Amino acid sequence: MNEESGTTGGTDMDESPVLDPQGAAAVLQQARDRARRELAVRRPVLFLIWAVVVFVGYGAMWLSVRGQHPYRGPAWEALLLAFLLFVAAAGASANVVDRAASGVGGRSELQRGIFALALLAGFAALEIEKQALATAGASRPVTALFGQAIPLLVAGLVLLASCATASRLDWPRLAIGGWLLAVAAGGAWAGVVASLAVYALAGGVGIALMAAIEPQLRRS
Repeated sequence: MNEESGTTGGTDMDESPVLDPQGAAAVLQQARDRARRELAVRRPVLFLIWAVVVFVGYGAMWLSVRGQHPYRGPAWEALLLAFLLFVAAAGASANVVDRAASGVGGRSELQRGIFALALLAGFAALEIEKQALATAGASRPVTALFGQAIPLLVAGLVLLASCATASRLDWPRLAIGGWLLAVAAGGAWAGVVASLAVYALAGGVGIALMAAIEPQLRRS
């Protein structure tokens, strides 16, 4: 009797549910769909956060250089404020994305890493180019004009490029990327001081507008 009981107990312990490849793929797809839905719900909030960063950051720099003769550049307080706003917004964005994508690894995690790396590499490359212009003899206003456009240029290019790797066309991301590039290029013609006001108004308001219409675009 003891032997039979021992045999039965061993059989029960050895029996465990096995997830077939199709079942595993279905579970992973469900996790990705959940992450996509949760991120879609929070995306307008992210747009509003970055709209505030662009509007306040560039606006503070514009206020600090308005009326400068000769041009000396934004005050360190304005630059510090813009930097702190950027860091806070980047942290909030990463937290939202990580919470929405929790439990989803593999390619999704790799894509998020590549996206972040592309932003950092773009900023670094263009900042090095800015320093090269200064070394080659470019004036302070010229290098400042280029440096002020760097955040919008990098963000716009990365957003547009990331649409090519998406499983389906992301219209809000495509629209924001194209708009930021247009603002960066067009605003530069306003001059080294006025371009900051253009970036603050056109960039910040444009991103805020996308926060309002993005849900309608997603449902269409």
